[in-house]
Amino acid sequence: MLRYKLTDANDRTYNNTQWGKHVTHTASGAGALCGAGWIHVYTHPLLALLLNPIHGNFRDPHLWKCECSGECKTDYGLKEGWTSVTTTRRIHVPAITTEQRVRFGILCGKAVYAEPVWNAWADKWLSGEDRSLAAASRAARAASAAAARAAEVAEAAASRAAVDSDDVKWAAAAVASRAAAEAAYAPGMPLDLIAIAIEACGDPK
Repeated sequence: MLRYKLTDANDRTYNNTQWGKHVTHTASGAGALCGAGWIHVYTHPLLALLLNPIHGNFRDPHLWKCECSGECKTDYGLKEGWTSVTTTRRIHVPAITTEQRVRFGILCGKAVYAEPVWNAWADKWLSGEDRSLAAASRAARAASAAAARAAEVAEAAASRAAVDSDDVKWAAAAVASRAAAEAAYAPGMPLDLIAIAIEACGDPK
């Protein structure tokens, strides 16, 4: 099964696990997906990068194509765990802007949340009509707890848009990632996260 693996700049992941061309690692398949019993991969390069801030949190990541086999466990489309993963070759890391990351979080929120005021704000943010902090704050007040993460994306984007700082951009990226995760866990509303990622960022292929 073809998947994508994200590593740090030294081609390492959790517990200094070293990856490289045609390197295979195995796991037991025991326990929760976030534990050591599973090797984490992604179904699309964009998801690997968009969700990186809440998963591996690699600042200068490398992206690998990989072949997976054995047992598989999934996490609502956010990531997969396999018991055997072989990295085959390193590939280009698509450039994703902070705006695209925020767009991804908002689109995920819109897919599961129907509050009218928040959605009206989201549409104006996505179109570029109104990205002000005041509008984001109004949307946040209108949102219920279920949409708090998506509303937080708005305020993060509005308040940090003019700040050219890697730390600030990374914080906004993390907020957008959390919003996507919150939306993915919405009961009974499965998301096509790959389609949403492509809508937000364009297809890197």
